Amino acid sequence: MTGDRPARVLVTNDDGVHAPGIRWLARAAYDRGADVVVAAPREEASGMSAALSAVTDEGRVVFTGTELAGLPGVPAYGVAASPAYIAVLAGLGVFGPPPDLVLSGINRGANAGYAILHSGTVGAALTAGNNGARALAVSLDVLTPTAASAGSGGAAIAVLDQVDDESRHWATAADLAGRLLPWLLDAAPGTVLNLNVPDLPAAEVAGLRQATLAPFGQVQMTVAETGEGYVRTSVEENGGRRLPGTDLALLADGYAAVTAVQGLAHLPDVVLPTDD
Repeated sequence: MTGDRPARVLVTNDDGVHAPGIRWLARAAYDRGADVVVAAPREEASGMSAALSAVTDEGRVVFTGTELAGLPGVPAYGVAASPAYIAVLAGLGVFGPPPDLVLSGINRGANAGYAILHSGTVGAALTAGNNGARALAVSLDVLTPTAASAGSGGAAIAVLDQVDDESRHWATAADLAGRLLPWLLDAAPGTVLNLNVPDLPAAEVAGLRQATLAPFGQVQMTVAETGEGYVRTSVEENGGRRLPGTDLALLADGYAAVTAVQGLAHLPDVVLPTDD
């Protein structure tokens, strides 16, 4: 609740408005009494970071109403725009009253370490925070240590991609996100949290821990092939060290990890050669 009214919550993502994770996240907020609206990209928009991009028709950003399974009372829109742009539009009142809280996810795959810079899921949350809303990015770690050990790098990822997305443990991530909502609604405006949850039944998650960001991402890009005028890249599991207390280390140990994050800021202690 915010004052005498339910909290206004926007739920978005970068996997597309009909991805299973967004339904679970919207349900978590709805079941806790929030006034929920869903607005997300019409198609997948992963890796968009905080890009403000859209497909326009004569200068108009196009969006259409849709329905989410199991949420007949929740208005939902597929938008021809990036997640961050949708967060901005929501703050301007495009989808109803501006949100008190923006929930982004549940992403298919962890968004951890400094690689969150590239995440459309986290980018939407940071953009909302930059505009004064509280925000929570939520991701489900589908690259579990057990599954990753079955092969190396891209081969392991390829095996995981064959898993039916509907069978993943979205409920586990949604429940943990729901537990954080009361704290976040009482936090200072602009507070942004990044939550990563193992793809496990709730009873098998070791617990929820506060984490720092690992100095690398869970996966890394490599060059698979080069030729005259072209390059082909691939994505592989990052083999870097697991530093204690970081989000990736906690995920590897079966914990859910939550980190308070912020957008770009200047560095006041760096002295630059100017004319002053």
